[in-house]
Amino acid sequence: MTNLKQGEFVGSLDCGTTSTRFLIFDKYANIVAQHQLEYPQYYPEPGWHEQDADELMESCDVCITEACKALEAAGWAKESVKVIGITNQRESAVAWSRKTGKALCRLIVWDDARTKNTVAHFEHKLQTVGIEVAPGQFKKGDEGVQALRKLSGLPISTYFSAIKLRWMIDHHANVRKAHEEDDLLFGTVESWIVYRLTGGAHKNLHITDVTNASRTLLMNLSTLKWDPVLTKFFEIKDSVLPKIVSSSEVYGELAYGPLKGVKIAGLAGDQQAALVGNKCLKQGEAKCTYGTGAFLLFCTGEDIVQSQHGLLSTVAYQDGNNSKPIYALEGSIAVAGSAIKWLRDSMKMVSSAAEVNTLADSVPGTGGVYFVTAFSGLLAPYWDPGAAGLIIGLSSYTTPAHIALATLEANAFQTRAILESMKLDSKTDLKHLKVDGGMTNGDKVMQVLADIGGFTVIRPEMRESTALGSALLAGSAVRLHGWNISEPETLAEVNTAGSTNFTPSMPEPEREKRWQGWKRAVQRSIGWEEGVDE
Repeated sequence: MTNLKQGEFVGSLDCGTTSTRFLIFDKYANIVAQHQLEYPQYYPEPGWHEQDADELMESCDVCITEACKALEAAGWAKESVKVIGITNQRESAVAWSRKTGKALCRLIVWDDARTKNTVAHFEHKLQTVGIEVAPGQFKKGDEGVQALRKLSGLPISTYFSAIKLRWMIDHHANVRKAHEEDDLLFGTVESWIVYRLTGGAHKNLHITDVTNASRTLLMNLSTLKWDPVLTKFFEIKDSVLPKIVSSSEVYGELAYGPLKGVKIAGLAGDQQAALVGNKCLKQGEAKCTYGTGAFLLFCTGEDIVQSQHGLLSTVAYQDGNNSKPIYALEGSIAVAGSAIKWLRDSMKMVSSAAEVNTLADSVPGTGGVYFVTAFSGLLAPYWDPGAAGLIIGLSSYTTPAHIALATLEANAFQTRAILESMKLDSKTDLKHLKVDGGMTNGDKVMQVLADIGGFTVIRPEMRESTALGSALLAGSAVRLHGWNISEPETLAEVNTAGSTNFTPSMPEPEREKRWQGWKRAVQRSIGWEEGVDE
């Protein structure tokens, strides 16, 4: 095409749990072009969730190519894309061969619960043998639990990557052989994407950023390095691990495709990217993203706040290798939008996700129904891999509308549980919650959240916060448009569109009664299945 305009844009490759998108932003965070593609999910056994690493990569390539075509169709040259960032579903574990650059098995997705017995094994090891915090010095029992948590910021859970990697080594002969022969490379999804985009085995760029590394159970939160105490405890060799880098620096260049030669300069796990995209860059600012799961992050600044109430300490972002990291407290909910997908695809109660809002809005209440959406256990603040999904309070009065509303309420109750913990840890009572993610498009689900939570919900007009976050990190690394993540005032012109506020309308006595009912329902869900030390 001739006479195409030259611009200064930044691209963002957003590889979520069920789909990949490539978005191209201008300096104001307007989307100039984009393309989205769902890729296959595999559920070979109950509680298992897998993806094919090559299919995931193909979706990335297609999205970049098609978004560049859309950019040119809009009258802009593809050379207008000056830099790209990458954001990803976190904790999902990929294992591949150093020699061939090929995946050794399907990747295990973050919400997969097959590793319950692996968790039981390491919990038992922590109680009986302990964790070796110094040569010959072991801490076990509660002391061991606290020592591991102080180092990594995390509890032992099916959620985190080291447990998934350990399962792969234990159950896939080719992964075990590669581990023994130092041919194994492990990474979270962004690590795999960067490896492939920059040339695979030919270039062998094996990196992960601090936000993703902080979700593995293997990184020391204070030093931002792989900790030998942790790798030894989980019996994982250092040779398999990627180099840890900051969230905002030039890592390499695309080796092929329409953007060949363009620099990759921003990396962040999707929830940390959404924190940046919402410009929650200072201590005390928070956001919650409602996608497949839901994730509430509260920025704690340069301080690591160790939660006493079931939240995670995590890295929010690091602006370049020489900068101090910014930390956050996080509450993670495994099932949010995926419960709506379950109503649509498995139960056939609705024909579209949007229909859930309409159906839920057709009844004044749930008729006493509670839905604990523990499809793969419960994460924060309960941390019970053995919790089971449960619908309770059913009667002959119950209709699909009541269950639809109970599904939306489950999301709100779990958010409230996290905020109650956050209030205790941070000594801050959040009066407003900034939200984003696909689930926030429905007004009904937002009003339910405000009513159950008892706070104002703020929904920005521009809700592509995750993709925008990695774009801002990439642009900041090369100072595109003068952006600098460490100086939030340089982002003043970014994403200034308005927002919609949802305020609580439920009377306080009713809210409290519903909350107590939810807590009783959770107690009936907890401990349904017990992991066994294999």
